[in-house]
Amino acid sequence: YQYPLMFGLILAFCWCSLVCCSRIYMGMHSILDVIAGFLYAILILVVFHPLVDLIDNFNLTYKYAPLIIISLHLALGIFSFTLDTWSTSRGDTAQILGCGAGVACGSHINYLTGLKLDPAPDTLPLSLSSLTVTAFGKAILRLLIGVIVLLLTKIAMKKVTIPLACKVFRIPHGDVRKARQRMEVELPYRYITYGTVGFSLMFIVPCLFHFIGLS
Repeated sequence: YQYPLMFGLILAFCWCSLVCCSRIYMGMHSILDVIAGFLYAILILVVFHPLVDLIDNFNLTYKYAPLIIISLHLALGIFSFTLDTWSTSRGDTAQILGCGAGVACGSHINYLTGLKLDPAPDTLPLSLSSLTVTAFGKAILRLLIGVIVLLLTKIAMKKVTIPLACKVFRIPHGDVRKARQRMEVELPYRYITYGTVGFSLMFIVPCLFHFIGLS
């Protein structure tokens, strides 16, 4: 959509500031951590921004892209952390990697099945139209249905993956909270659960909207 550049810059600045301040307020990171993370994010943006279209085209069109995506994200989750004590960072990282892999795989399936979620390039940029009661109601309905589907997906996968991981790695699951802190349980649980959520977000929910006429 076409919107004023200054509005976008203000929104991005405010959101970035809220995230940075929340990490310090919650005691998760120091000021130096946040500054280093901010500069690192800029470096990532500079390096990867010219490659975005190339990576996106690979994710959508390459035959074995899902296998490579899943393997790469899983390897990053396994080898990124060697912790002496449990930390929320490992689970958060696995959650992000799993969700990213699920979204990328969902996009690949969308491409294969011809499910077009984006407008044609020649129609861009779209102009903001006036908000009507019908459009607002449709948006709220999509939001409610989408959130319900994703929550049910998360709950179902959580119920399955934690006991399964405990059984495979022979870890007592009487205390679920303690079992989840073990890497053998935490990584499969987070990765599979949020990978499925990401896949549902990109493929299952849009298919549902198309089926019930909410596309």
